[in-house]
Amino acid sequence: MLSESVSDTPFLRYEYQHAWWEHLGGGEWKDAKLVLVTAHENGKLIGIAPLFLAEYESQPALLLNGSIEISDYLDVIVRAEDHARFISGLLDFLASTLTDSWSRLDWYNLPDNSPTLAALEVESAKRGWTHLEEVYRPTPRIALNGDFEEYLSRVEKKQRHEIRRKMRRVAESGRARFHIVPKDADIEPEIETFFQLMIQDPNKALFLKDVMRDQFITTVRAAHQYGYLWLAFLEVDGVKAAASLNFDYKGKLWGYNSGVSRDYMELSPGWVLMAYVIQWCCENGRYEFDFMRGDEEYKYRFGGVNRFVMRVRVGR
Repeated sequence: MLSESVSDTPFLRYEYQHAWWEHLGGGEWKDAKLVLVTAHENGKLIGIAPLFLAEYESQPALLLNGSIEISDYLDVIVRAEDHARFISGLLDFLASTLTDSWSRLDWYNLPDNSPTLAALEVESAKRGWTHLEEVYRPTPRIALNGDFEEYLSRVEKKQRHEIRRKMRRVAESGRARFHIVPKDADIEPEIETFFQLMIQDPNKALFLKDVMRDQFITTVRAAHQYGYLWLAFLEVDGVKAAASLNFDYKGKLWGYNSGVSRDYMELSPGWVLMAYVIQWCCENGRYEFDFMRGDEEYKYRFGGVNRFVMRVRVGR
């Protein structure tokens, strides 16, 4: 059903949702109750709303399973032709069945092109409920057409020169190798190497506490098992110096996380690896590289163009 839904992202797949709930977002939530709502018509499943109930900002709220920090795109799972009546029926059901157990919906990370945004506004107005929609985070992306040189031509001139110069310097050094982890590889040592690179960034080291580490391991294992994990390294002198962890899903790469060694900065391994990843996308028919949430400067230097994920609050 997900493949036919208004939103089909790695974060809505069953194995991701299961992994997230198992660890509650790497410890982001301490006390939550799963509220998994399905709708059927004539024996046919027409929609799924994966939700949970938690105390949030001093109010009992229903949030999308996966909220907030590590799931970049969230939504309900329903076909376009069923969407409007599913949202209407969902709100009726939540109001009549859960009654006093919640005071608002607080839905994060809805794609800016999701019909859920308009549907929530319409249905809130019908019921006299409050409705607030706001931009939550930018999600820069690079559109690709199979031609790496054409991609570079769209990058700002100074940055284009930097990308080419750094790629050329690495190539001429003879010290580096771009390596994509095979789909049939033993993923466990690769995950550990990725973590060792990731924690060289002090902020990521703080983020990757034990419970978040367990969350990541479960998520990466699941993506590997189901065939959409895309993990690449740049090796320098035979040592993995940079890593790029992505989901290869629905014809594009979704950039989930990265790590860079501080031992080889003279070769700009993180920058060069990013360029190799985009080049691989061009050479392998991927139509887009999605940097996902965040406004880090490097995303725009590589030509990222903003889209957004939204936050919608509906109060009754």
